[in-house]
Order: sequence, then C-alpha cells, then structure tokens
Amino acid sequence: MANDSKKHVDIKVIEGGWNMDAGQQPDQAFDLYSIAQDVKHRIMESGLARKLVAERNPTLRADVLVQIEQCAEQDYRVIPGSAYATESTSGTIHLTAKAYEFSQNIEAEVTP
Repeated sequence: MANDSKKHVDIKVIEGGWNMDAGQQPDQAFDLYSIAQDVKHRIMESGLARKLVAERNPTLRADVLVQIEQCAEQDYRVIPGSAYATESTSGTIHLTAKAYEFSQNIEAEVTP
C-alpha cells in the first residue's frame, strides 16, 4: 500500500502497545491520528496528567490544564493558541487542537 498522500506516518499504539493487523504487522497511524498520538505521549511523558490527578486545589488544577495545553502546542505541527484541555469526571483529559495543513481538529484523550 503506497502512502504517498500521507504526510505523517507512525506505528499505531493502543493501550500502551502496538496495534497489530491480521498478518501480525504493526498497524500504521496517519496524519491527524499520528499527531494526536504524539501529543498524547508528550503529555503522558511530561508527568502533567499525574500532576493533575494529585492536585486538589481547583485553581492549581486549572493551571495544570493550561500547562497541558502549552505542552501540546510545543509540537511543531500544532497551531499555537489552538489547544484546549478539559477533564471529565473520570479523570480523563480531553484535548482538542488545530494542526497546520488540516481542517479537522486533533482529538486526544489522556488517562493518567
């Protein structure tokens, strides 16, 4: 399968492991999915998701969400000022952002 039209290609990671196809080859992630996956991993590796879980002060929790947005915007493919992070009652962080060259939003969920 030729991926000439795909600009960003990565191995798809599901629940911490490579997602394998029927031939036991790693599935590929393309474009927005690939960018969202990279942003999600950046946030997880930064420790900010765990910091949010540990923080009880509402004002400081809001500050951590801003830090998560700023962390996402460090990716060169993400348009600065476009990231928006919220937290669900289950502790999952929902992040949306805009990427250069794509009309659709990046959507990522981070579970600490």
